[in-house]
Amino acid sequence: MTIKLGFYGATETVTGSKFLLEHDRHRVLIDCGLFQGYKQIRQRNWAELPFSARSLDAVLLTHAHIDHSGALPLLTRSGFGGRIHSTAGTGALCEILLPDSARLQEQDAEFANRKGFSKHKPALPLYTERDARDALDRFTTHRFAEPFEPARGFSVSFIRAGHILGAASVLVKVDEQTVLFSGDVGRPNDPLIREPAPRQPTDYLVLEGTYGNRHHDPTDPGEALAEIVSRTAARGGTVLIPAFSVGRTQSLLLLFDQLRRAGRIPSLPIYLDSPMAISATELYRHHTATHRLDPDACERMCSAAQYVREVEDSKALDQRDDPFILISASGMATGGRVVHHLRRFVGDARSTILFAGFQAGGTRGAKLLAGADRIRIHGQWFDVHAEIANLDMLSAHADQDELLAWLRGSDRAPRRTFIVHAELDAAEALRVRIEDELGWTVEVPEYRDVVEL
Repeated sequence: MTIKLGFYGATETVTGSKFLLEHDRHRVLIDCGLFQGYKQIRQRNWAELPFSARSLDAVLLTHAHIDHSGALPLLTRSGFGGRIHSTAGTGALCEILLPDSARLQEQDAEFANRKGFSKHKPALPLYTERDARDALDRFTTHRFAEPFEPARGFSVSFIRAGHILGAASVLVKVDEQTVLFSGDVGRPNDPLIREPAPRQPTDYLVLEGTYGNRHHDPTDPGEALAEIVSRTAARGGTVLIPAFSVGRTQSLLLLFDQLRRAGRIPSLPIYLDSPMAISATELYRHHTATHRLDPDACERMCSAAQYVREVEDSKALDQRDDPFILISASGMATGGRVVHHLRRFVGDARSTILFAGFQAGGTRGAKLLAGADRIRIHGQWFDVHAEIANLDMLSAHADQDELLAWLRGSDRAPRRTFIVHAELDAAEALRVRIEDELGWTVEVPEYRDVVEL
């Protein structure tokens, strides 16, 4: 009987991960993420789901990042009544990320209505905190490499993918065939997260290609960070770092602890202004299976910054005129507290806006890194005078060479490989290299494509 694979997100773009496997009237969704970036891509979040939520038997979640998990509250609100399966680390992170995502949307809608800059009257959140809690009630967690059956005829295992706490590749066996969803593949020498497990043999491979056309800068990230902090402090400015709450924030905290203990950066206050990032950081004390830190190093990482939890304390940071370091979410400057800080510091020639990894097309981060001289925030335009910098080498995604090395981890070639989670130029570059060097059959699916396996 035919197996169908549908691509309902993360096609020709990095975000919105949703893949649907169908066999013998049973349907399993792999990931359910939000679209981010360009407006025409983001608008898909508001459209009716391109499949029936009620018809799904289960969801299999690769990891907790919002572009992979953030649409789960929409799915449950639309009638999904099955279980959401993940690793324990992913489940714990989603308990933090999903309600926080909802709160941010509710706060942004309230702010837009109060200030009157939204085109929508009234502005509404995509979903509410109650929707997020309803989704969390449907979670079931599993150990790595422990097979389970989410639906009749489907056998699934989570395989360690590196990348962030709890991240997994998803190996699905159905009708004697296997499909491997890579999720986001981590880096082999990440100082914080353990390396990905070797690629599993599989008949079909759904492969992420976020950095499919890139090679990570070999520069020591500590050296680069120390230089940026030192020159900004010498100007009397603030270093504002938009950072993803999970993964990137913790990598930065680890680096700041190491640099400060080695005396390589000025003695500046360091603040972590993101309740979600604070809670995610504290999880590292309890979920040790996927990170490399011993208890002492983990404790130092968790203590590297002063935590800012209250809104009033966050606002007070923008009134200061002395040099300090401020880490805040979100990582692409698309929402959250960092947007308010950006209003304050983007026009300050003494300060630096420091990004720490991939910026999806259409985001404020991508525009600033592309050299925009003005940026739109909350309906107003702000001139850019701050230094704009990026620590691209801090990425938690495998680059082109690292992806090829991971693919070579098994001698068995897939019958077909599908490249997703990549903008079109990255997907095409990766496709060409895999075909040339490995001789595999590689395809780049389009949005809503359905293939038979």
